[in-house]
Amino acid sequence: MFVSKSRFILKTCGTTTPLLCLQPLLLLAEQYAGFTEVEDLFYSRKSYKRPDLQVSPHQHFDQEVALLDSLFPDGVAYCLGAVNRDCWYLYTLNPLPQRHPQIPGLSTTDADQTLEILMTDLDPDVMAIFTKVECLNGTEATKKAGIDKIIPNMTIDDFLFEPCGYSMNGVSKNGYYMTIHITPEPDFSYVSFETNVPVSSYKEIIGRVLDTFLPGKFTVTVFNNQLSPTKDTSKELLCLNQFGNRWDRRDIQQISFKNYDLMYAFYTKFPS
Repeated sequence: MFVSKSRFILKTCGTTTPLLCLQPLLLLAEQYAGFTEVEDLFYSRKSYKRPDLQVSPHQHFDQEVALLDSLFPDGVAYCLGAVNRDCWYLYTLNPLPQRHPQIPGLSTTDADQTLEILMTDLDPDVMAIFTKVECLNGTEATKKAGIDKIIPNMTIDDFLFEPCGYSMNGVSKNGYYMTIHITPEPDFSYVSFETNVPVSSYKEIIGRVLDTFLPGKFTVTVFNNQLSPTKDTSKELLCLNQFGNRWDRRDIQQISFKNYDLMYAFYTKFPS
């Protein structure tokens, strides 16, 4: 969880129910910060391997959309990627410009960007690091896997679960974040990575993440506004039919929203 002056970021994993906290959060934002309107909202996830194991309303995207629509009448839902394979769901607010006047205290004049990488079918030897058999605690797992080198000089809060599983949050001196969640079990290994660090290109960070975890498949999404230094990353990735001479691109899509542009791409290790 990351909280700033005008933004709340909640990243969860497993069978948690993040949408059920939305209404209480909106009430708290009004009570303690005086915010009565949401400027932007982004809820996203990849398709589940076992949706039947999730708790309502997270068993089906239609259920999630229904709950979000009850709170945000002008929300819109998207599915990117092939619906009969790995795909990625997104719910956001109406992408039309000038949906409402600018909210006092919030600014769209600042550079903003987010990189997310969702990985499955991961290397078993790498995943073994994130078990109590291989490491005593989160700090040892962070160092052994090289997570501290993905974006150097982050202040890291990490945790290794019993008997396996890992999460970390990192914050830089200038307030940018990265966060990682890991489910290492061989039958359903999964790693998520996210950061908003501003760089001219995310290609190098993506490469470090992939070299660290060695996924069989991964989805990458890049959000940025026009002031972001990473705004050309989407153009760069559009030219990459392969990544790192290991992964073939299977899908790529782009969407323009009210304040942001989004690029989505899906890669598989070859030969697939």
